[in-house]
Amino acid sequence: MVDHPQLALDVQLCFPLYAATRAVTQRYGELLADVGLTYPQYLALLALWEAGGPVTVGGLGQRLRLDSGTLTPLLKRLEAVGHVSRRRDPADERRVLVEPTEQGWALRDRVAGVPERLLEGMGLSVEELVRLRRDLGTLLDGLDATAG
Repeated sequence: MVDHPQLALDVQLCFPLYAATRAVTQRYGELLADVGLTYPQYLALLALWEAGGPVTVGGLGQRLRLDSGTLTPLLKRLEAVGHVSRRRDPADERRVLVEPTEQGWALRDRVAGVPERLLEGMGLSVEELVRLRRDLGTLLDGLDATAG
């Protein structure tokens, strides 16, 4: 509508972010199907592999920007298939520690090519991808700084 050009879908930042997120998530799903992982499970394993040792569920949730209501069922499914173990923290029984199992660590080798395979279908150079990642990080930092 001419009265409010700022409301046109084509000028919104949210729409290309939303559409790109959906497309990238779908592509990850296709790439991860062979190993039986969902995209959120892949992210959780990435964070756990990076940590290199036990992480609290709360700490993992912060790292992934997920609340415990979303993260706990995801971790239970990963535990059920043998990729992670969960246990109470002996130093504080209120906390649950999670870490990859031997099987979970072995899965790392099976998904090591996923980032490269994803990049192949994006139409971006490595330099463009690095710049996009940096710009999205800056956007996220700005949103975090102004969050209520």
